Amino acid sequence: MTDFVEPPARPLLRRPDDGELIPVAGVEHLFRLTAAHTGGRFAFEEFTLGPGVIGARPHVHHGHDEYFYVLDGELTLHDGEGEITAGPGHVLAAVRGTPHGFRNAGEVPARGLCLYTPAGYEDYFRQVHAEVQAGAEVTDALLTEFRSRFQTTPHPA
Repeated sequence: MTDFVEPPARPLLRRPDDGELIPVAGVEHLFRLTAAHTGGRFAFEEFTLGPGVIGARPHVHHGHDEYFYVLDGELTLHDGEGEITAGPGHVLAAVRGTPHGFRNAGEVPARGLCLYTPAGYEDYFRQVHAEVQAGAEVTDALLTEFRSRFQTTPHPA
């Protein structure tokens, strides 16, 4: 995971074009704040999924919480027992230990925000992206291997 550093002594302003774009398995992750910006406390991303794209199969995080906010389109969210559809303005809180997953079952792109506490999971996306750039194929086995490095397990286990 990312080495945590002390954040700056004053607020950090990120402009609309600032961020680190990490495309992974059909999802564009634009990290606007990472562990490096917040001393490891928090990460913030905007994400976009095209129609029919699976963002993440059901899984469980044991080391961080994720909060999803839908901006545009619809996300089909797995809540551990089944699926629900969420549109603009909906929030999903996937705290540590709760199974969750998401996909775009709609016909238009879905866009949302994801907040991570603490930060560091952005390194998962960096590592998967680097592996794919080196020629690896995105498979469930590959994603499970990389998730295990970040205290994340498939659901059901």
